[in-house]
Amino acid sequence: MRILDQNRVESILKNSENHFRKLCDVTPQQLWTADPDGALTYVNKRVTDYFAISSEEALDTGWQKLIHPDDLQVVLQRWTHSIQTGEPYKLDFRLKGADGVYRWHIGQALAEFDGNGEVTEWFGSNTDITDRKEIEQASLTISQLLDQSQQIAKVGGWELNVVTGDLFWTDETYRLHDTSPEKFNPSVEAGVSYFLPESRELISQALDSAINECKNYDLELETFTTQGRKIDIRTTCTVTQEGGKAIRLTGIFQDITDQKNIQRELEHTNHELQQTNSALKHIAHYDSLTHLPNRSLLADRMQQAMKHSKRNGMAMAVAFLDLDGFKEINDNYGHTVGDNLLIHIASKMKKRLREEDSLARIGGDEFVVVLTDLAQPVDCEPLLNRMLEAASEPMIFDGNTVQVSASIGVTIYPQDSVDADQLMRHADQAMYVAKQVGKNRYHFFDTEQDEAVSIQRESLDNIRSALERREFVLYYQPKVNMNAGEVIGVEALIRWQHPVRGLVPPLEFLPAIEGHAISLEIGEWVVDTALTQISQWRNMGIDLPVSVNISAYQLQQDNFSARLAELLVAHPDVEPRFLELEILETSALDDVQHISTIMSACMDLGVSFALDDFGTGYSSLTYLRRLPANLIKIDQSFVRDMLTDPDDLAIIEGVIALTKSFKRNVIAEGVETIEHGAALLELGCELAQGYGIAKPMPASDVPAWLNGWEADISWQA
Repeated sequence: MRILDQNRVESILKNSENHFRKLCDVTPQQLWTADPDGALTYVNKRVTDYFAISSEEALDTGWQKLIHPDDLQVVLQRWTHSIQTGEPYKLDFRLKGADGVYRWHIGQALAEFDGNGEVTEWFGSNTDITDRKEIEQASLTISQLLDQSQQIAKVGGWELNVVTGDLFWTDETYRLHDTSPEKFNPSVEAGVSYFLPESRELISQALDSAINECKNYDLELETFTTQGRKIDIRTTCTVTQEGGKAIRLTGIFQDITDQKNIQRELEHTNHELQQTNSALKHIAHYDSLTHLPNRSLLADRMQQAMKHSKRNGMAMAVAFLDLDGFKEINDNYGHTVGDNLLIHIASKMKKRLREEDSLARIGGDEFVVVLTDLAQPVDCEPLLNRMLEAASEPMIFDGNTVQVSASIGVTIYPQDSVDADQLMRHADQAMYVAKQVGKNRYHFFDTEQDEAVSIQRESLDNIRSALERREFVLYYQPKVNMNAGEVIGVEALIRWQHPVRGLVPPLEFLPAIEGHAISLEIGEWVVDTALTQISQWRNMGIDLPVSVNISAYQLQQDNFSARLAELLVAHPDVEPRFLELEILETSALDDVQHISTIMSACMDLGVSFALDDFGTGYSSLTYLRRLPANLIKIDQSFVRDMLTDPDDLAIIEGVIALTKSFKRNVIAEGVETIEHGAALLELGCELAQGYGIAKPMPASDVPAWLNGWEADISWQA
């Protein structure tokens, strides 16, 4: 009976064990048991299948080889500690499966104790938590990215529990306020207190509306951080409702200081640009001295006045006014007095005109008036007389009384039925007539005068075409030292190689272009061509200085020295000392100081100056003293008759004496005979040019002439 019972018990136990093992083998966890010393005594099938090792290997220490190297030491330390203390074991670590891939597991073990409290056995499991770990890592990454994004965007979040009054800030919100959760306990009252007064009122009203009326808001405000740093923030609020009442407010704090600073900078820049634009518009349309409309605005007003005249059938007058004697005021009293006189006259004329009339200053001492709504052309005459009176009113400046008059040219529209530019030109032409017949008066434009201008315009067009077709050439007349028998240079003289008329001398075309823009182009062409010829001769071994004639109009241009510098730069192999500029004594009549300044600027470039036709001007002695010319040229009109006219001879003697006194060189023009040269040498003038030495010749003839010329023996000392 006992044997039967024992067999039955063993059978039951065996069945129970088999049942337990099958149950363990189908569970998804890796199950194991260990003795009190931690040696494994059992592993389920999940262990052997997962790691692809036998039960014997698993029960040995082979399982340690499957733990990730980075985790092994921690696992062994924790397991050893549990074995020694009997404390439960729990740890996350990585195990390598049969596929060679490490997966995360959570290992857990509990000890079973006997009645004496001693460990009798360990029961443990390993559960695959890789999916959970990946989710945790992804959540951590997203959280970190979100935190980084908030830091980069300077955006923090907040949430207010309306029921409890608890306020939550995200980490970035703390950072925006220069604080941390350890240093600052956020509350509505504390947060609001940091806003600037105006912003504090706005945020208080917005919060009140959000809580009591469930209204969202989006505001840009100014606040201080806990450290007193002023920042601009954008704060938003979204209301969560329950039963029509606000229970939670959520929103953001965004630091928009940089954007606001840029915005303020842009607004400041835009304001400055508007001011600059306004100033530029004023500069573009108004004269800086008198603040009258300038030429640009005048053109617009003339167009409007012409349209108005067509609509109402009334006439309009364009009056061109030029002051008489103004340059003398500048010369005698200086530009400050001259400027004040212009301001004075402009003010007086403007006061004497009607409101509908337009007065403009178009440059220098030139003014234009547009007189509208004239029933008859003669209706403008009272206004013209007022302008003459205003222009001639004396002005006292620094104790000096200065006074000028005016010459006015007038044309009437639509009787003079042309465009605005032509009206201006016609009025200008009429003004010159007023000057020629006595000044201090006005003169009306007439058609005969226009025909003469048309002829001149045609002449200018022909000359411009000649320049474009390269019909102009330079001839060169030698200049010599009679006593030394040396050639000291040549003078470049322009000729027009006309396809029909042949070689045209300069006196037949240069007067027509004086004062016109084409004269500047031809003047620059002469200088450029002369520099090119200097370079060509130098390449032939001939170093020959060349002098060119510069017109008064060209010399008086403000950019003359700059343009000369550009031409010299364009010929780098030509030394500036080989170029001499000849100017007429009368070139400086209008403004000696201005011309002297231009000459000095050119001499700084290395070129020299000669004063041509000396003795024919009004104040030769004055110009000799004030103009920095290196060479004085005695006008040929004196030299030609010096052998028969005692007066001319006396003038030449006086000029030579003057040049010696002022330590200037002197050269005589118009030396036509050997006798002229001998007489000049007796007077102390060694330099000469003229037909008695050589006629002007093409550049190609100069080398041969240089090789063949000898000074007359009677000139030798």
